[in-house]
Amino acid sequence: MSSQFAGFLQLTALIAALALAYRPLGDHMAKVYSSEKHYKPEKWIYKAIGANPAAEMRWPAYLRGVLAFSAVSVLFLYLLQRIQGSLPGSLGFSSIDPDQAFNTAASFAANTNWQSYSGEQAMGHVVQTGGLAVQNFLSAAVGMAVAVALVRGFARSRTGELGNFWADLVRGTLRILLPISVLGALVLVACGAIQNFSGIHQVGQFMGGTQEWNGGAVASQEAIKELGTNGGGYFNANSAHPFENPNPLSNLFEIFLILLIPFALTRTFGRMVGSLKQGYAILGAMAVIWIGFSALMMWTEFAHRGPAFEIAGGAMEGKETRFGIAGSSIFAVATTLTSTGAVNSFHSSYTGFGGGIAMLGMQLGEIAPGGVGSGLYGMLIMAIIAVFIAGLMVGRTPEYLGKKIGTRQIKFAACYILVTPALVLGFTAAAMALPTPADSMTNSGAHGFSEILYAYTSGANNNGSAFAGLNADTPWFNTTIGIAMLLGRFLPMVFVLALAGSLAEQRPVPGTAGTLRTDQPLYAGLLVGTILIITGLTYFPALALGPLAEGLAS
Repeated sequence: MSSQFAGFLQLTALIAALALAYRPLGDHMAKVYSSEKHYKPEKWIYKAIGANPAAEMRWPAYLRGVLAFSAVSVLFLYLLQRIQGSLPGSLGFSSIDPDQAFNTAASFAANTNWQSYSGEQAMGHVVQTGGLAVQNFLSAAVGMAVAVALVRGFARSRTGELGNFWADLVRGTLRILLPISVLGALVLVACGAIQNFSGIHQVGQFMGGTQEWNGGAVASQEAIKELGTNGGGYFNANSAHPFENPNPLSNLFEIFLILLIPFALTRTFGRMVGSLKQGYAILGAMAVIWIGFSALMMWTEFAHRGPAFEIAGGAMEGKETRFGIAGSSIFAVATTLTSTGAVNSFHSSYTGFGGGIAMLGMQLGEIAPGGVGSGLYGMLIMAIIAVFIAGLMVGRTPEYLGKKIGTRQIKFAACYILVTPALVLGFTAAAMALPTPADSMTNSGAHGFSEILYAYTSGANNNGSAFAGLNADTPWFNTTIGIAMLLGRFLPMVFVLALAGSLAEQRPVPGTAGTLRTDQPLYAGLLVGTILIITGLTYFPALALGPLAEGLAS
């Protein structure tokens, strides 16, 4: 069997597994966010935090809940790292430096999980399990809550109420993320991932010295890392490490976890707005981009250029032999088209065009299918932009799901799509203009520029993966990437919730013969075209200086 055909079979098996899970999980999530019942453990949590889960919130109150909770999360994780040296289970590791502690706290609270440290050489069991793993659940639940609030904005009328943030947060964590993560951890343990709290131990000689490894609750953290589209690895090698991702079966299962909730949320959206066809249209647009990027990535990495590629069967540099080119390419596309950021290979070692594909996946806004929650609300923002463009073509006031898209709605949508490009391009320009940041580049020329562009693209889009050639553990990068992660996560949420509130206040508009059918393949195609054109116009000059220049020169 050829490697290319094996890749095709893996992609087919993945699509089949996602299709089987799509309906039951999507319907379950719709019931979770629509239910008025509160279970006892949930009631205990509400009582402990002083929240009334039955109280409806308008968008400013919902936003205050999101920001207040996230600010406390950042502060808690920062302090936990700063006192690590005094905590039991620290494995002898010292407390984290202030700039790196800020970067890590911002990263995990923003669902980015960017790491400028080696996990097995910096973080003890308490920080890993009680800090980072907890934020993997909570940051994912925050994103899902914001997405559901936007869906309610489309589904409701003549009210500004979007639900209750605290109820959405707790339900998303306890009823969706936690049960699936438990099952996922059991599967990973069965595949060979480790799950323990052992200390540091010697495992033999390596390069003339003693090699040491520490254990940890790896399988449980790996499960929510992928399911919650988080990405931070227990070990520096991330999902390329055999303790996290032992074999091809675990690799395919982790990709399945990454894509599971983002794709299924489109059915949740269809259920909650009362039209499954609308969910299918969004799903179709996501699937076309994801499958297209996966096929293109495999093609670029399998292309034979020169004797080294011929002997290896493709671009094997930086890839694990147990996964091969196909398993690595599918994983790379899944992790960069979502906000996961986990890696099972080094993206810096991909071909010039291959690295560009990974970068472009993030620059699309990670909406195909995107992160848990963030992918859906990002795609719905693009759906509004596509409807607006269609309305301009026919000279008609645009409508989407029975809601008029007027000046106010378009301003919110426009602000949303401008935030991350401004952060990415602004910080990249500053880093290239100043003398000190450039010293962190391992490579010069187009590839060196790509390292910095990739870093800020990953941070501002809340992805967290790295090009693996940049020394980001410096005060400049820790601080600026930390700021980019926080602004890239929470500024767009402001515009999403403001848009949701404005939509919920409207009266529904009855459809007419001139209303654009947004549940048809034609509209899904328009949506895909809108996404690619907007991204191309925004990032093409920067991409031309980095991965495109490198690819054309190779």
